[in-house]
Amino acid sequence: MTLHSSSDKPVYIRLREVIADAILAGRFRDGDPLPSVRALAAEQGANPLTVAKAYQGFQDEGLVLVKRGIGMFVASGACARLRDSERNQFITTEWPAIRDRMKRLGIEPADLVEGEKA
Repeated sequence: MTLHSSSDKPVYIRLREVIADAILAGRFRDGDPLPSVRALAAEQGANPLTVAKAYQGFQDEGLVLVKRGIGMFVASGACARLRDSERNQFITTEWPAIRDRMKRLGIEPADLVEGEKA
């Protein structure tokens, strides 16, 4: 997991993306413990309060469970819900801009598939 510092996004949003990517990639599965706030803060070079804010967002969405005195764990079904949410975000927000840029540049979908084969 790596926090990219060149983004214009707030740090807690970038931390959220790092954690979500780790869950989606299978590095953390349903029921797995997540790094402690302090451990993740040290790993990412972030303020522990900022990490806590990122984790709180996941907790509010029911993607992370807190077991007092033990730690935070990936909730059951978190990966599937994150994938659905990220997919919806891509289709409704990111894809239209990509599609429009492809159109302006004269790029056809087949050009992208051919590029993968090269």
